[in-house]
Amino acid sequence: MFTGIVEELGEVTAVEDLGDAARFRLRGPVVTEGARHGDSIAVNGVCLTVVEHEGDEFTADVMAETLKRSSLGVLTTGSRVNLERPTAVGARLGGHIVQGHVDGTGTILERTPSEHWEIVKISLPADLARYVVEKGSITVDGISLTVVEAGDAHFTVSLIPTTLALTTLGLKQPGDPVNLEVDVVAKYVERLLGDRSRGAGR
Repeated sequence: MFTGIVEELGEVTAVEDLGDAARFRLRGPVVTEGARHGDSIAVNGVCLTVVEHEGDEFTADVMAETLKRSSLGVLTTGSRVNLERPTAVGARLGGHIVQGHVDGTGTILERTPSEHWEIVKISLPADLARYVVEKGSITVDGISLTVVEAGDAHFTVSLIPTTLALTTLGLKQPGDPVNLEVDVVAKYVERLLGDRSRGAGR
């Protein structure tokens, strides 16, 4: 489990095409400290498994399904990525519950700068819109954010200077894809209410 509090802005140092998968080598001095084979690290919000670890770099294999359903497929050597290790038991939950299971992708539509923050408008897939509410939580490229406005086909988030300086959202421009993970609590509530409704009709 993750919290959506990005630990560092890492970098893709190599991408190897494996046909039905890809192997990424990534640099991240913070997240690789003490890393071992089999550990999990979230890369732009996608939970990946450490295959190899050497110095401040690690490699991870990404299967075709993940490449298709997330924005990892557009990463190339030199791409910057958000990195986060799983939260430790007993640690503070600074963001919200994040699984590292991407629900879909959106696209940066607009960036509106202000003196002390920036509003970013992001497209929202139709099948995810029902899980996104104003003042609710959403994960964008692995970053736990609060929804400012929720529409049927888009939502907006407000980014503080720290987020702009230390994550990929300070770099991405209109047209760039982002990974989206909606609040898992909303999905469980929907399932439970659906089961109750079906039960009531028996």
